Amino acid sequence: MELNAMDYFGDELNEPVSPTGQCLDNTSLCLYILAFLEFQVPIHNLPIVSLVEDAFLSIPHFTSIMVDDERGVKRWKRVEVKLEEHITEPKFTDNGIPVDSYDKHFADYISKMAMENLPQTKPLWQVHVIKYATSNAAGTLVFKFHHAIGDGYNLMGVILSSLQRADHPSLPLSFPSLKSSKPKNISRFILEKMPQFLSMPFTFVSDFGWTLLKSTLVEDDKTPIKSGVEAVEFRPFKLSNVTFSMDHIKEIKSNLGVTINDAITGIIFYGIRLYMQNIDYKSRALNSTALVIANTRHIKDYQRVQDMLKTTKGSWGNHITYYHVSVPKLQDIPISNPIQFINKAHTSIKRQKNSFAPPLITKLLRMKNKLEGPEALAKHIHGTMRKSSLLISNVAGPIEQMAWANHPIGGFFFTLSGIPQ
Repeated sequence: MELNAMDYFGDELNEPVSPTGQCLDNTSLCLYILAFLEFQVPIHNLPIVSLVEDAFLSIPHFTSIMVDDERGVKRWKRVEVKLEEHITEPKFTDNGIPVDSYDKHFADYISKMAMENLPQTKPLWQVHVIKYATSNAAGTLVFKFHHAIGDGYNLMGVILSSLQRADHPSLPLSFPSLKSSKPKNISRFILEKMPQFLSMPFTFVSDFGWTLLKSTLVEDDKTPIKSGVEAVEFRPFKLSNVTFSMDHIKEIKSNLGVTINDAITGIIFYGIRLYMQNIDYKSRALNSTALVIANTRHIKDYQRVQDMLKTTKGSWGNHITYYHVSVPKLQDIPISNPIQFINKAHTSIKRQKNSFAPPLITKLLRMKNKLEGPEALAKHIHGTMRKSSLLISNVAGPIEQMAWANHPIGGFFFTLSGIPQ
């Protein structure tokens, strides 16, 4: 599921909306990405208008709307952007109330805002400026992007490209490299890969078949995290987040010989099973599956927005795929051994990464769109999400603390709204 290269005609952007973009802006599926910047100091003096103008208005999809041409094909059309229509500063109540009261106002506002569709007559993004202090921040910026504009790699990259280091604002943020620093021993590499190569036909058939079944026929059991209620994406939701020490995650990574993603995924699985058992003991043996979103770009390191837009093919757009990972059951793994959850996540994710199943699933999705159209593709993806229990997605963050216009940032995270989970 990838966007094609941009095609400019005069002053307007007449690029056809990609199949993925049309699928994500559909009567069956309409997804939004919400990003949160939590500031450690008040943001009353933050020059938000100029900051947003510098960050967004040089990017074509942030100054365009989706329109139908004479043949009914959706295209991006360049329009004039009125920033005051995209920047909102909500008013909760008078000052002087406890912080926990502002927490409730903030939660209610986010729940309501996340459920509202953006008007199609304007570029599909908003910035919400929350100047009230909560228990998590002295002030918060909330960005709402339509997923048709781009994926998390792009949209989080837009924000990250605009931020500076809190300790040295003149220096750019640096990011952890995803490239292996260890030189490969060819002989050892071949010996390690040989069993994987020999078992590849079996794992391919097994993984591909399971993914097809999970997307069409087999649905997760009803549990405390999956109600089975239709149209659950239109119900109010509550946003929560948990912070873990990256030093602790790295220690687990090193001791177990896994990746950071493996460690975090295993922790999520363990926490979910503990929660499910606490609510309903029988759910410890029920089937739950995570839909893991993966970046299909051949880019291993972070790119600035200018670099994303510079290349001919470009890395802008929805370059994503997915694969299923089963959440281990507590009847199979002792509750006293959380390390096994991480090892299980490592084994499952590594198998999927080395399988041909996810790329083939992506090709089948493209074929489905070509033969049946975006509406059919949207229904298929909606059903795939609804049949699973949770979705996991992530973007690597910078090494140093971030700041925007000399306002230090304590937290940066993102989530989705509109998913049927």
